[in-house]
Amino acid sequence: MAQYDALLVVSFGGPERPEDVMPFLENVVRGRGVPRERLLEVEGHYQRFGGVSPINGQCRDLIAALEPLVDLPIYWGNRNWQPFLTDTVRQMTADGVRRAAAFLTSAYSSYSSCRQYLDDIAAARAAVPGAPPIVRLRHYHDHPGFIAAMSDHTREALGRLPEAHRDGARLVFTAHSIPLSMAATAGPTGGAYEAQLRAAAARVAGDRPFDLVWQSRSGPPSVPWLEPDVCDHLTALAAEGVKAVVLVPIGFVSDHMEVVYDLDTEAAETARELGLHLTRAATAGTHPRFVSMVRELLDEPEPAACPAACCPAPRRPGA
Repeated sequence: MAQYDALLVVSFGGPERPEDVMPFLENVVRGRGVPRERLLEVEGHYQRFGGVSPINGQCRDLIAALEPLVDLPIYWGNRNWQPFLTDTVRQMTADGVRRAAAFLTSAYSSYSSCRQYLDDIAAARAAVPGAPPIVRLRHYHDHPGFIAAMSDHTREALGRLPEAHRDGARLVFTAHSIPLSMAATAGPTGGAYEAQLRAAAARVAGDRPFDLVWQSRSGPPSVPWLEPDVCDHLTALAAEGVKAVVLVPIGFVSDHMEVVYDLDTEAAETARELGLHLTRAATAGTHPRFVSMVRELLDEPEPAACPAACCPAPRRPGA
């Protein structure tokens, strides 16, 4: 068992006031060449919900659920908004933390979902003299606790469909789309992001047929991303005669704006227009098996570090 004296929860971050939305989005897209028009469009998604992302509240809920199970001080740092990771590492250092474990609120291999967080941790440590080593806990897309949580939530969502449509309902698993170039280099040998998502979806689906689709594309049209888009797929299913769908956000462990807007708003509106019965499974959140999974990860041997060439950073505009 690895020895740690603190647990660091590392997440994406999100605004909690209307005036924070645009500065937050500018942090998210810095260096990516995203047009201002796209930022204003996404800002509108947040303002529709009062300028508050659900992700910070869900991180607090997860930490509260972990505290009775984890006999360690728990810290929390974000990539894109307060509490910023560097500030958290500074506090950990001042508190005398000697070796911390990092739990990422992202279960899969890719630049955006793993390597970028590792780079963030390295940058935060470099900015804080005397910062302790911080070890990322392993990927957990295949951990029984994560699979059990998503399986329970999927069954609950099926149960919310009209009884006559439950047996024939299609399970549609969703994850954040990424550029094809990023997907091709995910993991030590490439392709890990999509492969891990498909494997997790298959475990949750069991004997039921399922589809894996993508959401929340944000890049320019000239750059190919993973497809099909969830709304396009709903349209295709309706044309095939499918009557009911359960959306399962297998790519997210907590509700992001991408979940509550892209699925609960846009996809739900598409389903209504198509006459589809649609429910959405909850994210893993604070499901007891997901929370206990974090405890179990802490008890595992320290994971090997990712190879240096794993999940390389994408080329940015002008690079």
